[in-house]
Amino acid sequence: MDRAVLEAEKFLHEQIPITRAMGLRVVSHDQAGFTVEAPVALNSNHLKTAFGGSINAVATLAAYGFLWMELNDAAAHVVVAESSIKFLRPVRETIQATCPRPHPSTLAAFRAGFAENGKAQIPLRVEVTEGGETAAVFEGRFVARAAL
Repeated sequence: MDRAVLEAEKFLHEQIPITRAMGLRVVSHDQAGFTVEAPVALNSNHLKTAFGGSINAVATLAAYGFLWMELNDAAAHVVVAESSIKFLRPVRETIQATCPRPHPSTLAAFRAGFAENGKAQIPLRVEVTEGGETAAVFEGRFVARAAL
């Protein structure tokens, strides 16, 4: 597995302890985006499907992880400022969430703002899938701030 992906997973487990209990794994970070997953067995509800809060958390972490990797600055502070999620179908085995790379102009504007002001925001979208089907769609506005 890619060293950067392993470092991202280690960072998430150290800085956001619940990710360990959720069994969160970083699957990939490439030109397609950033993908994480967590087993339903550790994130189930009374119906033995994925708990909605866990789906939301995994989706949030996909966007958070994408932005953290893009900044390539472990000291930067990344937070979700606003988010919403639409649940479309149950997840039965694995919660897999992918934050696709935003349009190049959106990412460029974010990077320019961060470099110039030490702070920037960006809208990110995440798709939660299982078995090739979309189970949930997450949209959030994330803010990054340079460490003081």
